[in-house]
Amino acid sequence: MPTRETPWPPGTPSWIDYGAADLEAAKQFYAGLLGWEYTGGDPEFGGYPDAEKDGRPVAGMGPQQVPDDPPRWTTYFATDDAAAAAARIREAGGTVLMEPMEVGPFGTMAIALDPQGNPFGLWQAGQHAGVQRYNEPGSLVWNELAADDPAAAREFYAAVFGFRFEEVPGGEGYTTFATDGDPLGGLGGVVPGAPKGWATCFAVTDTDGAVATVTAAGGKVLLPAEDTEYGRFAVVADPWGASFSVMELPAG
Repeated sequence: MPTRETPWPPGTPSWIDYGAADLEAAKQFYAGLLGWEYTGGDPEFGGYPDAEKDGRPVAGMGPQQVPDDPPRWTTYFATDDAAAAAARIREAGGTVLMEPMEVGPFGTMAIALDPQGNPFGLWQAGQHAGVQRYNEPGSLVWNELAADDPAAAREFYAAVFGFRFEEVPGGEGYTTFATDGDPLGGLGGVVPGAPKGWATCFAVTDTDGAVATVTAAGGKVLLPAEDTEYGRFAVVADPWGASFSVMELPAG
């Protein structure tokens, strides 16, 4: 059971959260799908609970901050200096929508857009390291960007986070990104029928069962389940239109 209690290295997708149109209904939906329980949600922190798996945080949820903004999952990248990262975002042509803001003793967050309009976040850990359980059912397993211009996106994220990219053989231009060591996520072009922007993928024990749970609750299938060398994979949308992926990891 992979766990982590210390801050993630800079550039790592270290946290995800969901801006909900109906927070209570969204909590029930994802609890039924991923086995989550919730803690926190205090008013002084915007009614923002942590979703937990086996007692460790795996994601955050909160009320939608901008009524016209659709519900979505946001990927946050670890940084040890949110102000400096925000400055690099601007220098590389991005937009900082929310300046670095301290969230009590837990850490500092910011929200930005890359030059192609794709939102993402920054998380500078304090008492809250970010995702503490990962790569197992009910938790985050992968983050990737579907960009209109992948080459320009690679240039931007390299400037902001120092990413290096490696093309996946047979991936039609899809690349992984990393700073050191193992890949941290992926970046490619937009796939017909699938959403663009940063995508969150959750590990599940049964992809087909997860898809059935989504559709039974009023969600939609965007890309039907298929087998890949990394696991059985599908792209879905929840009942409020927020897209995400589910993946059944190979045995062993």
